[in-house]
Amino acid sequence: MKFGLMFANAGPFGYPDSLTQLARTAEEVGMESIWTIEHVVIPVGYKSTYPYDPSGRIPAPENVPMPDPLLPLAYAAAVTKTLKLGTGILILPQRHPIYVAKEVATLDVLSNGRVILGIGVGWLKEEFEALGIPFDERAGRTAESVRAMRSLWKPEPEPFKGKYFNWPALESNPKPVQQPGVPIVVGGHTELAARRAARYGDGFFPGVGDPEKLTWLLGIMRDECAKIGRKPGEIELTAGLGLIDLDGARRLQDLGVHRIGVAPMAFDPDGLAHGLHQFANDVIAKL
Repeated sequence: MKFGLMFANAGPFGYPDSLTQLARTAEEVGMESIWTIEHVVIPVGYKSTYPYDPSGRIPAPENVPMPDPLLPLAYAAAVTKTLKLGTGILILPQRHPIYVAKEVATLDVLSNGRVILGIGVGWLKEEFEALGIPFDERAGRTAESVRAMRSLWKPEPEPFKGKYFNWPALESNPKPVQQPGVPIVVGGHTELAARRAARYGDGFFPGVGDPEKLTWLLGIMRDECAKIGRKPGEIELTAGLGLIDLDGARRLQDLGVHRIGVAPMAFDPDGLAHGLHQFANDVIAKL
């Protein structure tokens, strides 16, 4: 079982000293990866419903520091050696795929092949409106952007033609260290997200730890795989988003989960260090 530490750029972790401690301690205790989150802006007084908390609100103030998800991972790459670097998630339809392909490939080269690109379609309508990107097009833009990035990561340049993006043969270099490209993990805890993961994901990250809902989502993903002739075992499964004990980890393991996402145990240096070492002793060492 692999473990990923989530929210690696939230609040104090967006600053050098705290991020260094988080990344190095996570690597030291045996965490496989750290994962960053994304909102380029949070519109004041937003009305959209945050889907991962019963309150319908992001569980943090609207002005919480939330740096770009890729730049902190580049910083973390420089202060670690083996820790994998994931976005959990990057809101892909808000970005142009040519830029994402270049940025992610660059990070993969600088980290010597340690990047995991977690993507989602987004939920905050007001954020899309601020960017001038149609909210209702986000699913289509996401799917097409995945195809576009994988095209740009190929060894030889080729033209791309889609509904939203079109270009002639382009040179986009450097190429990712990982080939045929950086693994793309589809985030989301809805039926549509499970189907997207089956259609174009290297991984699926539902962001839930409840076994009943997770079983339902994995069933949908496997059904979609059967429809398109894909083997579900090709898709790496990540689950969880909060704190978890040994029994909970074993339940997820029994469901076929490959990686468990864990929230930081604390946001202060001493509390984080203690919490990570305790988790390593109580959970990681026993699975």
